[in-house]
Order: sequence, then structure tokens, then C-alpha cells
Amino acid sequence: MMESSYIRTYLQQMAASVSTASCDPSSGADEVECRDEAAALRLMMVFVVAILVAGATGVAIPLVGRRCHGHGASSSSSTGGAFVLVKAFAAGVILATGFVHMLHDADEALTDPCLPAAPWRRFPFPGFVAMLAALGTLVFDFVGTHMYERKKHHADAEEAAVVVGNASASANASGHDVIVALLQDGALVASTGSSIGRDGGGHKDPMHIVGMHAHAAAHRHSHAHGHGPCDDCHDGHDEEPSQARHVVVSQILELGIVSHSVIIGLSLGVSQNPCTIKPLGAALSFHQFFEGFALGGCISEAQFKSFSALLMAFFFAITTPAGITVGSGIASFYNPNSPRALVVEGILDSISAGILIYMALVDLIAADFLSKRMSCNLRLQVGSYIALFLGAMAMASLAIWA
Repeated sequence: MMESSYIRTYLQQMAASVSTASCDPSSGADEVECRDEAAALRLMMVFVVAILVAGATGVAIPLVGRRCHGHGASSSSSTGGAFVLVKAFAAGVILATGFVHMLHDADEALTDPCLPAAPWRRFPFPGFVAMLAALGTLVFDFVGTHMYERKKHHADAEEAAVVVGNASASANASGHDVIVALLQDGALVASTGSSIGRDGGGHKDPMHIVGMHAHAAAHRHSHAHGHGPCDDCHDGHDEEPSQARHVVVSQILELGIVSHSVIIGLSLGVSQNPCTIKPLGAALSFHQFFEGFALGGCISEAQFKSFSALLMAFFFAITTPAGITVGSGIASFYNPNSPRALVVEGILDSISAGILIYMALVDLIAADFLSKRMSCNLRLQVGSYIALFLGAMAMASLAIWA
């Protein structure tokens, strides 16, 4: 009974603390001196264009690079050394975004003096919400991948049934055998023939199905004849994550990035202070470029159709400029320093931090750095670690300005 009463009091304090009253204890003479609404509006128009171009350029580089590299090559070419380095750099960017930018911003918002000490400074809400977001991402990652793979499996089975049915009808009409081959890239090829598929007595076997995937899997997992753990890597048989994993990873990653982009766009848009807008806008341009580069690498690996990839890239590129535009439109009545705004910003940033930290560590870094291909290639290891640290340090350094 006492415990439920304590929880009720705690929730009442939390609800009472979330008001729209103005609170900005940090404002002073310097900020008033630098306030210029006309100059701030001009600067924001410039930075809307700059951030849009930076984000679009960053997300386009991996997509265009992979498309140019992939023409006339097999699907495995997308996992070349250069692309692994791009992914490592992107992983560093995403990790620094979660730890250095989002988690810090969330902590700053939820421990602001405008919020009462109870409950916001008596419990580490930023870390707690980020933890819940990371666990929720794990569940969504697993369920999403499982559902996508089941859907793809059913689609492949239906396609195989159609191919075999058509080939069987053709064989019945011609009196020939049906030969169905499942190729390495998943394509199903059916043909008819008259010289194979007969038993020792010369009788026809009505259907032959050659499963090349099964043969490749058996070869990949067989080390009975003294093969080392890196032999399959050199033969090009290192097992890669399924396309379903790449699709789910890219979609969750975009969700985490976009939710934060809305917040930073609004924060810049509602500002009427050119002294704040100049360094913040420049830093956000680089911020969007690096995040776009990271997201573009994941989208390209998911091998979306051109329209879907373009839609995801477009949605990312316009989110922050749209947030700036909305922020400038509501600046007259939106108060970013009100307790309600601080709580919303802090919780959203905490959620974004949890999502991106999980994605960086589990789906980007662990997936590549613990793979057989990486462990068998010293040059690739060194290059990937350098790219990872460069990405993390480049993104973390932007925290000086934004």
C-alpha cells in the first residue's frame, strides 16, 4: 500500500512538472544583444539549403558508388574491401552520434534547472529510456527479420512452383525431361532435355532438381580434409547476413536518425539568435553529411529497388530542413525552454540514443568486425579499425559546436 502511494505521488510530481511556462535561466545581456529576428531568418534560409545539400550528398555517395561498382558484377562485389571500409566509418559515425550527441543532449534536457529535482534529477531517466529503447530495438530487429524472411521464403516457394509447373507442362507436351536448377543468386532456371534423367534401364526420370545452394553450403561448412578456418574466405564462401537483416537494419537506423533530426531542426528553427545559429548551422551541415553517409551505406547494402532507396534517402535529406522550417514558423509561440518541451526533447533524444547505440554495436560493428572475412584479412582489419575510429572521432568533434 505504501509502495503504491509512493508511485502515485511520484507520477503526480512528474505530471505537475511538465508545464508550458517559460523558463530560461541561462539568458542574459549577451543573448539579448545578439537577438535579431531578420538576420536569424536569413541565416536559417541559407542553412536550410546547406543542410539539405549536405544530407543529400552524404546519403547519395554510397548509393551511387555501389550502383556504379555493381554494374556488370556479381552481387558479392558489394561487399568488397572499399565497401567494408565505408561501413566501418559509418559505424563510427553512428556510435558517436548516439553516445556523444543524443545521450548528452537528452541528459542536458532532463537535468535542466527548469525541471524540478523530483523526479527528473533523482533518477537517471536518459540512460533508463535509452536502455529500454535498445531492448525494444532488439525485439523489433528479431521480429522484423523473422517476418521478412518468412515472407520472402513464401514468395520464393510460389515462384518455384510456377517455374516447375510451367516446365512440367512443356515437358509433357514435348516428351522431354524437366531440369530445374537453383542458381547461386537464388534464381530458378528450368529447361527440358532428352539425354539426362534416365536410370540404368533407359527409363526417363520425370524431374531432376539440382540444388546448387545445398552443394555450396556443404562445401562451405566442411573442414574434414584439413581446411583452415580462413580457407573458405579465400574461396569466396564467407557467409554474409541475409538481405532481410540488411533491410531491417537500414529501416531501424533511419528511424533513429530521423527522430533526432526533427529535434535538432526544431531547435535551430526556433532560435532568433544569429550568434547561436551560425556555428550550430555549420556544425549541423557536417552532422547531416556524416549521418547521411552512414545511412546511405546501410541502404545500399540492403539492395532496395531504386524507388525505395530514393524514397528513404529523400526522407532523410528533408527531415532536418523541414524541422528548421517548422521551427521558424512556430517560433513566435513555441518555447523550447519550457518544461514540457525539455521533457519531450529529452525523451526523444534518449530513445534515439538507445536505437543508434544498439544499431552501431550489434548490427554494424559486431556483424563485420567479428566476421570470418575480417579475421582472415589483416589489411582489412587495420583499414576497418582506422575507418571506425576516424568516423567516431569526426562525429564526436562536432559536439564542440553542436
